[in-house]
Amino acid sequence: MEETQTDSDLIRSTLFYSDQRLCSADILSPAQARARIEVAVLNFLKTLSSPNPAVSDLHLINRRSENCGLRRGLLSDVSSVFLSHSFCRRSLMRANDAKAFVRVWKVMEMCFMILGEDKLVTQRELFYRLLSDSPQYFNSQEQVNSTVQDVVSLLRCTRHSLGLMASSRGTIIGRLILHDPGEESLDCTILGSAGHAISGDFNLLKNLAFQSDARYIIVVEKDAVFQRLSEDRLFNQLPSILITAKGYPDLATRFLLHRLSETFPSITIFALLDWNPAGLAILCTYKFGSISMGLESYRYACNVKWLGLREGDLHLIPESAFLEFKPRDHQISKSLLSSTFLPDSYKMELQTMVEAGRRAEIEALYCHGFDFLGKYIAGKIVQADYI
Repeated sequence: MEETQTDSDLIRSTLFYSDQRLCSADILSPAQARARIEVAVLNFLKTLSSPNPAVSDLHLINRRSENCGLRRGLLSDVSSVFLSHSFCRRSLMRANDAKAFVRVWKVMEMCFMILGEDKLVTQRELFYRLLSDSPQYFNSQEQVNSTVQDVVSLLRCTRHSLGLMASSRGTIIGRLILHDPGEESLDCTILGSAGHAISGDFNLLKNLAFQSDARYIIVVEKDAVFQRLSEDRLFNQLPSILITAKGYPDLATRFLLHRLSETFPSITIFALLDWNPAGLAILCTYKFGSISMGLESYRYACNVKWLGLREGDLHLIPESAFLEFKPRDHQISKSLLSSTFLPDSYKMELQTMVEAGRRAEIEALYCHGFDFLGKYIAGKIVQADYI
């Protein structure tokens, strides 16, 4: 992709100036989304049939770090990644870009069909359909995911508006009652340790009503740790809701967390993560959103506090439990340290990891007993030991 415009002063801009330049993805009805696809097709055909016919380039919002900034809320503590009006382009005329150009049209064609049938499909389902219909253009899930983001950048609408449903891995448990219109209410305190599976259907999540007396939401990186805390019924000892995406957060889990944060603004959200670069990247995704999805990040960002693991907790971990850095850790560290919106306190933690060349996992705390984790969490919250 080739940049056609650069905005070097974007990140240093004022809040007001930034908001004027912020690009976003609209939430559209199926009819509105189909209309935008039709307009894109008509514009393409108009150029192709003009007196000086040409294959027009596709101008997409640039999703690189140099086009991103941090939008700070005026009435809340929530900050989110945003993208500005800087464009890159897909061109059929460049050999290394031609297939990507065609992929955009293929995905738009498929989305147009999905919307016409009033269906929702996951990106995994979309991949297999495209693999069957156009194997010469699609051979990996990554190509489909990237092309979907190209379409979002071109049409300026959300993935869900295109008929694409989040493939959710998330689960939730604790002091929360879910009211689904037309269905029986679900009390999340009486569930088994696996918790309640979060739906990937945003329409369903959007219509849920909540009831809770929780004071905290604890976002847990790992499913195994989530189940340990669920088994111990931590939410009965500490009035809380536990939620996990079982690793890197999917959109549905982030959307539900965002909805809970808006419904219960007095609830504090904490994150329990491994002490490694990947854990910090997960925290930043929950807190700020991602650059690749910068057009939608503000819809999912939450004010999440880093509870642990952190440098101050390392004395609790035996020397034998530390793990050496891997190449992937260095790669993630480099990306995070080059970020313009990583808070200084986070950078200090990350630099300590890099200098030590090692990492630690939450489960290392089990050396103090399987019931220690709940005590560790409660102690840090009481002492306000979080950033």
